[in-house]
Amino acid sequence: MKKIIFFDIDKTLIDENYNYEDGLYVVNELKKLGFEVILNSSKTRAEQEYYRKIFGLTTPFISENGSGVFVPDGYLKVNEGVKRDGYIVIELGVPYETVVATLNQYAQEYGLKFYANSTLQEIMEFLSMSEELARLAMQREYSETIFEYSKRGFEKELEKYNLTCQMGSRFIAVLGPTNKGKGMKKLLDIYRENFGELEVFAAGDGENDFPMFEPADKSFLIGDKNFPGAIKLKNIRELLKFV
Repeated sequence: MKKIIFFDIDKTLIDENYNYEDGLYVVNELKKLGFEVILNSSKTRAEQEYYRKIFGLTTPFISENGSGVFVPDGYLKVNEGVKRDGYIVIELGVPYETVVATLNQYAQEYGLKFYANSTLQEIMEFLSMSEELARLAMQREYSETIFEYSKRGFEKELEKYNLTCQMGSRFIAVLGPTNKGKGMKKLLDIYRENFGELEVFAAGDGENDFPMFEPADKSFLIGDKNFPGAIKLKNIRELLKFV
């Protein structure tokens, strides 16, 4: 039976200072155990390509909270999606331009700050991130991130346009009617068509990770939040005790 584990990135495989040593150790140990390791994050395709190199991954991945499923061309047999930049891409989200156009209608009223109306320097400060990583985060395809707001209520306004707000580790993501669970289920369908029965694991830390715990046989939650049935971990290395 093929074993697959889906990982969030921020505060799961990397810490708040973007250190990845513990995450790299865990990924390498899981690969030795025969796991297919898949990134399922709010991060952009460009950011995930950066971390896939660090973690030595050639597997598919899911970007921007379930908005895009990227399967390297030839890695699996896939019967849907479009070929783009060496991937078969299945889009579950809406175009970035659509999200930004909607947010712009409410930016002044609610004091919204997000990628599209922030400078590079502001983004680096919001994220405590280097210029290199900030530029990767700016290469958005399906979602925006709200860094600051003066008042709440914009969520209800965005719902009128079929956009959802999802709370991550620190900020609010705005995207189409999808989530990490929907992207995960889509990719699991493809894996089952290729390999049959699977054993599925998932690990994350934030509320936006909860939807990917539901399709998992075993889920792991880092930090102080709770999810029914999820195994609580103090750090990512503890995960190895349970697999």
